[in-house]
Amino acid sequence: MTPNKRKFRQAAAALGVWLLGALAMWALDGRVDLANLSMVLVMSAALASLWQPVPASMLSSLLAVMLFNWCFVPPRGSFAIDLRQHALLLASMLALSWISSILLARLRWQADSARRHAAQAEALRRLADRLRDTAQPAEAAPLLAEALQPLSSAPVQLLYLFDRLPATNDDEAALIHGQPDADAHDGLWACLRAGQAFGPGTGRYEELSAWYLPMRGRKTSFGAARITLPSASDTGQREQAQALCDLMGQALERRATERATQRAHDEAEGQATRNALLAAISHDYRTPLATILGAASALQEQGDKLSSAQRRRLLDTVMDETRSLSRFTDNTLQLARLDAPGVQLKLDWESAEELVGAVMRRVRQRRAVEPEEGGPRLRARLEPELPLLRCDALLLTQLLENLVDNALKYAGSSGVEILVRREGGDKLVLAVRDRGPGVPPAWRQRIFEVFQRGQELDRQRPDGSDARGAGVGLAACRAIARAHGGEMRYRARSHGGSSFECWLPVEVQPT
Repeated sequence: MTPNKRKFRQAAAALGVWLLGALAMWALDGRVDLANLSMVLVMSAALASLWQPVPASMLSSLLAVMLFNWCFVPPRGSFAIDLRQHALLLASMLALSWISSILLARLRWQADSARRHAAQAEALRRLADRLRDTAQPAEAAPLLAEALQPLSSAPVQLLYLFDRLPATNDDEAALIHGQPDADAHDGLWACLRAGQAFGPGTGRYEELSAWYLPMRGRKTSFGAARITLPSASDTGQREQAQALCDLMGQALERRATERATQRAHDEAEGQATRNALLAAISHDYRTPLATILGAASALQEQGDKLSSAQRRRLLDTVMDETRSLSRFTDNTLQLARLDAPGVQLKLDWESAEELVGAVMRRVRQRRAVEPEEGGPRLRARLEPELPLLRCDALLLTQLLENLVDNALKYAGSSGVEILVRREGGDKLVLAVRDRGPGVPPAWRQRIFEVFQRGQELDRQRPDGSDARGAGVGLAACRAIARAHGGEMRYRARSHGGSSFECWLPVEVQPT
């Protein structure tokens, strides 16, 4: 309802009360005495003051008393009064009417103030509840604009910082809600940097036609709001708008604190990972390098004295340790690269048959160099009509090769199988299975974590030898799977053995 329409309805209600009071007095004239008749006027004045401002109520009460004197006080039709009989009555009527008007106006003001404060508290509570469920400034901007809009005569304009305050005004570092012109844009940035309110009633730039209010936290500001002055504004409206902005500033400060805490935690974790990685590299490189150096020194210094079989064993040792170092280096580099934020993979459409075939060729070539009598056999089984995978072929072959190498260490003579099957309509499973001793239950959740090695696993190797490594192979497999939107899982087979499974999503196939 518009203010003019509201005023018209209030005036009509007050006039109706006065008319009803006049009709009641005309009806009671001659039936009750003059003192009782005056009570009808006082009651009408009190009721009319519920809809009239104090000046209008007092003026209408004065006119009503004069008309009462003209119409009902003898001599009728004259303003002359008997000072001893009726002066006190008329004065009392006027005083009671005015007092009741003032008291009712004060009660009405208090009721309006209570309703206004309740509405303001409800607006603050509603905004706080909605801010609690949002995580990004882009989501919070419409909420604050909606809460401030009843206090503005034009669309509210807001400016939020994404993170830290830039050295110069940079719109890339902030979110701007609304469409401020050049002056409003500069005013928002100035208000944000100063952390103080501008505009009428603030003591700064009183000539402005809008309020510029900062979104203040405990120590600094995180945004600013521009509110165009309504036609009738007061200090209470500006204080309410500032309270809403401060509520948003505190929410932004909490999120900034959470981001800073997370950054510090990530940096600490990254430093711990780097330290562990350097320690693992220094430890796990030392042994194979010493072995290679010893074999090479023996060949260099005593090559003429060694038999061909001894020289072959030394060369095989150099080759084996070099391949181990190469795999360890590849896994470490891939793990570091895939854990970095914003990594981009070289994706292309690949067939599972070609990936598995490439892995089997490489593994068999290595084993042909070092033939093992009675060693585990490697075979593959693929379901027919498998879909294409959108993947990085180099990474997936490295994943499968890591799993095959691990399985060959523990499989004994039972053999290793690469199984590719479709699961449901949207998953493809690449599994490497063996009939070895399996993984103890205590290690099944930790085996894919970096730098985790179970001594129980090494004791279960068929040859009883120690498997060197820093525990990055399976961690690299999990990082590769997650980089493709998939996951690595371990499943214990029903009749003994392990199944390491890479679950990958199947995308829509190209035509």
